[in-house]
Amino acid sequence: MTDAAPVGSTPEALPPELARLRGSIDNFDAALIHILAERFKATRQVGALKAELGLPASDPGREARQVARLRDLARESDLDPVFAEKFLAFIVDEVIRHHEEIAGR
Repeated sequence: MTDAAPVGSTPEALPPELARLRGSIDNFDAALIHILAERFKATRQVGALKAELGLPASDPGREARQVARLRDLARESDLDPVFAEKFLAFIVDEVIRHHEEIAGR
């Protein structure tokens, strides 16, 4: 048994193009995390306002409009609209959970 890492597993062993592409992916992942954090800061404020006003955590009409809008954006961006919808559903489920927690439900 050897202690050597498999070929391609260390940055210095990668072909330059693969290293460059992975670096770009890492940057996109970091940007996504920062954007999601900002989005959730805004949705927590919405949750607090909804709780204050006695509004429900979920807004099915807005959610349906958002799904349609994001599916269109996905198509325009050459992204699978089904994936975009699933991604949004995951986020919306988490937002609703936060809103319910804020409202004490």
